[in-house]
Amino acid sequence: MFIKNLYLVLLIGLLSSCGYHLTGAVKLPEGIKSIYLDGASPELKTRFKNSFGTDEGKVTDNIENAGIIIRIYNEVSQRRILSLSAGGAANSFELDYDFNYDVFDAHNKALLQNQLVSIKREYYNNQQAVIAKDNEELVIKGEMYRQAVGSLLNGVKLALDPSKK
Repeated sequence: MFIKNLYLVLLIGLLSSCGYHLTGAVKLPEGIKSIYLDGASPELKTRFKNSFGTDEGKVTDNIENAGIIIRIYNEVSQRRILSLSAGGAANSFELDYDFNYDVFDAHNKALLQNQLVSIKREYYNNQQAVIAKDNEELVIKGEMYRQAVGSLLNGVKLALDPSKK
């Protein structure tokens, strides 16, 4: 029992010393605690808000309180049929989610401009399990939004990193 506990403590120590951290909550640079999203769909805004820890930052509804302004435009979500069965039913679909964004500081100075986020997924549509496939599509769309938020936040971090300028 003692050896198991010792092994667990050593493992935790090694993981924390190598820079490992849990995914999900986002760490923003110092001084940037509020972000204003302009032009984002309600789904993207919700996913973006949920990506922050309670003390790491927030999405504000007031542009005057924002340290960073992100303008989203050309946001498009599409579903396309990839193949049909002999009977004419859709066998597989492609889901596309794309948008462009610009990042500005609190003084409306452009930090990043015309950045593209484009995510595509394909899935097989089993005609014997139509309800399950509808649920699968919702799960896939949720993962696509989560990936889009991650890409967007990586772009913001890059724009705010003083060593990259």
